[in-house]
Amino acid sequence: MTRLITDPAEAAALLRAGELVAFPTETVYGLGADAFGGRAVAAVFAAKGRPHFNPLICHFPSAAAAFDSDVVADDRARELARLFWPGPLTLVLPRRATSRVDLLAGAGLDTLAVRVPAHPLALEMLRAVGRPVVGPSANRSGSVSPTTPAHVLESLGGRIAAVLDGGPCTVGVESTVLDISAGGAVLLRPGGVPVEAVEAAIGPVGRPVPLSAAEATRSLRSPGMLLSHYAPSLPVRPDATEVGAGEALLAFGPTPLHGAGALWNLSPGGDTQEAAARLFAGLRWLDAEGQRLGLTRIAAMPVPTAGLGAAINDRLARAAAPRR
Repeated sequence: MTRLITDPAEAAALLRAGELVAFPTETVYGLGADAFGGRAVAAVFAAKGRPHFNPLICHFPSAAAAFDSDVVADDRARELARLFWPGPLTLVLPRRATSRVDLLAGAGLDTLAVRVPAHPLALEMLRAVGRPVVGPSANRSGSVSPTTPAHVLESLGGRIAAVLDGGPCTVGVESTVLDISAGGAVLLRPGGVPVEAVEAAIGPVGRPVPLSAAEATRSLRSPGMLLSHYAPSLPVRPDATEVGAGEALLAFGPTPLHGAGALWNLSPGGDTQEAAARLFAGLRWLDAEGQRLGLTRIAAMPVPTAGLGAAINDRLARAAAPRR
């Protein structure tokens, strides 16, 4: 049975004992395990049904904790950490030869994805654990990410030891993932830090190979790069300018489309930050309500691409991708 707990020290003790604990971050709830424990890391993949070629993010209580022991940081990494950590930015960096992070956590690559989350309970837990904690989203692989403890329990209840209750997540979409391991800078996943802010700090940021190519060659450099991801049970139709028969509507802005069987407005005021925070909760609600009403699809209105809009559109595109 999965317990709901509120004490970061209790969560840390469970993690040190090799248990799985979901924990809050500013982005989404993560499924935590001791990054040094091979058995615990393997249990994360098993609980999520996650492909083993898909690496995990390692969470640290500070930049120094990551840079001094597990990854090699250049001047750009240190500047990004100064500006955005704690916060929703993940850096893919060269793995130190002396790192004790289990190889499965990094999918056997010569890099690790690392970040410092901006949630007080998460940071307190990480300091108490005293070692990095892997933390993919606390849901079954490919499904909608969780932004509340209830979402975690719906997906993983009975599969993990506990959920550390930190209330709803404030950002609501996963971290931005930036690969700076090989000299350049490549955006692997848009997320909670707009790429424009990253480019203002370190200069131009490139875009990765097409997701379908990366997935086909099993060469994913970070989490969140699977083509079909963040998907509810009902199919999603993005960039909708009308509502068809049998469709629920994921709306954006003050004038939602008419004719929807069920409606969730991400932000009546057209605020992409509010929309990001409400995205996964909206997809979950429309999925459940749509199935209850016998609807067959979720239509999603266009969202501007500026700021967090890029992350929202990325998640909607993956939710709409062909299912395996």
